[in-house]
Amino acid sequence: MVSPTAAFSVCIRVRLDNQPGSLGRLAAAIGGVGANIVALEGFEAKEDYLDEDLIVNCSSEQHIDEVVASLDGVEGIEVLSWYDRTFDMHDGGKIEVLARMDVADRDDLSMAYTPGVARVCTEIERHPERVHELTIKKNTVAIVTDGTAVLGLGNIGPEAGLPVMEGKALLFKNFAGVDGFPICIDAGGPTISDEERAEVIIETVKRIAPVFGGINLEDIAAPACFEVEDRLRAELDIPVFHDDQHGTAVVTLAALDNSLKIVGKHMADLRVVISGAGAAGVAIAKMLMTAGVTNIVACDTKGAIHKGRTDLNIVKQKFADITNPEQISGTIHDVLPGADVFIGVSAPDVIDADDLRKMATDPIVFAMSNPNPEIRPEVAKGLAAVMATGRSDYPNQINNVLAFPGIFRGALDAGATDITDHMKRAAADAIAAAVSPEDLRPGFVIPSVFDLRVGELVATAVAEAAVADGVCRPHR
Repeated sequence: MVSPTAAFSVCIRVRLDNQPGSLGRLAAAIGGVGANIVALEGFEAKEDYLDEDLIVNCSSEQHIDEVVASLDGVEGIEVLSWYDRTFDMHDGGKIEVLARMDVADRDDLSMAYTPGVARVCTEIERHPERVHELTIKKNTVAIVTDGTAVLGLGNIGPEAGLPVMEGKALLFKNFAGVDGFPICIDAGGPTISDEERAEVIIETVKRIAPVFGGINLEDIAAPACFEVEDRLRAELDIPVFHDDQHGTAVVTLAALDNSLKIVGKHMADLRVVISGAGAAGVAIAKMLMTAGVTNIVACDTKGAIHKGRTDLNIVKQKFADITNPEQISGTIHDVLPGADVFIGVSAPDVIDADDLRKMATDPIVFAMSNPNPEIRPEVAKGLAAVMATGRSDYPNQINNVLAFPGIFRGALDAGATDITDHMKRAAADAIAAAVSPEDLRPGFVIPSVFDLRVGELVATAVAEAAVADGVCRPHR
């Protein structure tokens, strides 16, 4: 059974008989259907009864209904109302545009708008580089998607993908002070080709780029995502970053760096198996290779990627050229024996305990499929030397929020025109360094997403790397 989580939490307002035992019966009823009471909020006591708000974590929408129904008919308990806290959080959207200053009198109006604004427009016309100083371009990132590969939901379209992009904007602001704005593009229906879809996204982003200081690509299906990023990096003079690829790769490398310190192994000696050969899997493999890993085997739904396969698209063909040095074939179960590291960016439950027993000594397992990992930590317990997932309710959450806010903060602060491999490696090193040697242990190889030092450390490291790489526009 999936563990209860805040993603399926409800607030239930109940009326209890003001007698001993009422609260106990309430808790027993909710616990009896596998839900978890995480908070008792304000209550209002009367002579014969009291009204109480409680927060309950459930495991699915169906489970929510079961929890509410479990209270019907319980002696001394009446459900007055309830609401889904996740939907309530999203009501009206999660972000808004705020003014940075008041317009309180004629002087303010004359400077902020006409006639004073014309002076600033003319200055930018004469010196175009000053748009990065004198407008929101200085601190604004477009969060761009076409809704074709949203989280674990797949091709759900740009409108349905909007809540995720809003969430991304929320994280940009809270963790790095960057103003992110969702740009959800209708790139065509199901009959459009990958090439046509990529072209629509590229053309749209190029036309809106004058407003933004950076482009964060998100939830765009492979293989179009590769073409979109490559073209935009070449044709725009602002940083372009596909977070599903590089954000995941940066945090994965940081976690692996620290894990190797625990097991006493080195990058050059590793044999790594990756489950998933989409955007994230390809980027992780490439980043690990830049860090010194030479033996990587990636698997898709049809098995190991190798040069002998005739069903590979152009991206996977290129991937086969740089991975799987022994050109082994077979399923994930066939290639995993003897591996030092398993990295999952694919689907739930693709490996089991027997697979882990066949890995090398002290195996490292990063099962990052969300919401359900490739192997659950409970199954891997006692078998994996280090276990990480993409979930917040287990130790070692490999979460992109550790990377992308600080990466863009550093790039914007440095006036970077690109995000280089060196900048990404600097971000990974900064994340890894946020876990001190004293704190490093199997259950803590990656810092908490709520460690506010991380964004600052990443931003500083990325900005320094940008300067060293010579990708910063000149300052006036």
